[in-house]
Amino acid sequence: MDPSAINSPELLQFINQEKERAMINEMVAKLTTVCWDKCITSTPGSKFSSSEQSCLSNCARRYLDMSALIMKRFQNMQ
Repeated sequence: MDPSAINSPELLQFINQEKERAMINEMVAKLTTVCWDKCITSTPGSKFSSSEQSCLSNCARRYLDMSALIMKRFQNMQ
């Protein structure tokens, strides 16, 4: 492999996109686990109850809000 290809802008952009994709996948997995454990207290049937739906929605919203706040703080620290 050509050593200059390792530092090419296209490769660096691809690597950054893959890192972002991995972070998003990790966040979704964490969000799913946290909110499922918090909101689903019994074996679900064919659909969630209204209280489970509300809990999942609120949990996801709070998790995403806190993640955004934490990321913003880290960016400000740099």
